[in-house]
Amino acid sequence: MVVKKDGAILMLAGDGIGVEVMAQAMRVLQCLNDEGACQHRWQYDLIGGASYDQHGEPLTQETLRAACAADAVLLGAVGGDQWNDLPFDKKPERGLLALRKGMELYANLRPAVVFDALANSSTLKKDIVRGLNMMIIRELTGGIYFGEPRGIETLPNGKKRGINSLVYDTDEIERIGRMAFDIARSRKKILCSVDKANVLECTLLWREVMTQLAQEYQDVIVTHMYVDNAAMQLIRHPAQFDVVVTTNMFGDILSDAAAMLTGSLGMLPSASLGAARENNRRLGLYEPVHGSAPDIAGLNKANPLAMILSVAMMLRWSFADEGAARAVELAVADVLSDGHRTQDLIHEGDATPCSTSDMGDHVCHALKQRL
Repeated sequence: MVVKKDGAILMLAGDGIGVEVMAQAMRVLQCLNDEGACQHRWQYDLIGGASYDQHGEPLTQETLRAACAADAVLLGAVGGDQWNDLPFDKKPERGLLALRKGMELYANLRPAVVFDALANSSTLKKDIVRGLNMMIIRELTGGIYFGEPRGIETLPNGKKRGINSLVYDTDEIERIGRMAFDIARSRKKILCSVDKANVLECTLLWREVMTQLAQEYQDVIVTHMYVDNAAMQLIRHPAQFDVVVTTNMFGDILSDAAAMLTGSLGMLPSASLGAARENNRRLGLYEPVHGSAPDIAGLNKANPLAMILSVAMMLRWSFADEGAARAVELAVADVLSDGHRTQDLIHEGDATPCSTSDMGDHVCHALKQRL
């Protein structure tokens, strides 16, 4: 069966440096189109603080409908100091959560890859992080971030109580588990499921469901680890992990810890995926893991590589185009091997940093050589 290498992309630059890094992502996509590798088309819309300023909402229903109708969504970043005092339901981050929920994106994929040229950039010893290539799969639409009851209540004595509920049912756990097993099967066939089953009944159920699923994937080696131990092991011996699957909150925390093993948040892409569509394509939301970085917004200093690597993830998961995805990833590796660095990647003895747009130039040049 021939898989189409074209599709409709909704671009949501968002706030802060999101606008700058999105511009470089667009250039990479245009390069792919110009070189005949694919023929994607895209449109732009607003989210986060930019949407609030324009529409009074961090995500409009029109934008959500456009996202659901697209083949994939690229997102820059949301948030900034100027929106800190907004009501909770109007904050830029609520737009992102609503987008994930509305698109029915239940799995967040966060690769942590140490490029050979950046092995010295990590705060850990080079021998610990060299060759690291792991994938954290985080359940995205359940758990304590969405469980009910929730809120802040006033007690009869006048004191206040905050409530959040950790809730998962078997279907939610099985759905994310199957994706994790399938991805592990396509890699090294090693999967670690992270929970807190010795304390939390909800994650005891998580472990039970994962154990049951393992019977269907007997070619995959499965281990279980408590989240506190997993946090320690990420720092002690990260190379032991290949694919990790865990709950919404645990994944939120562990994926940021794993990101820093690589040396910079500016290098880490992510994908949030929904159910499979035809031809192994999935509706997905793709974004760098860094924030909107308002302190450097508009200065042409931001590292666009996480955004560009998010494009590679989009090509792989929403368009089933492994060739184009790999070409983008190799182009990034080539640029780093040639010594090009943005400010966040500069260390003592390294060259003068290049700008956001300069890095885009280098990647596009390297990509053309790969195509």
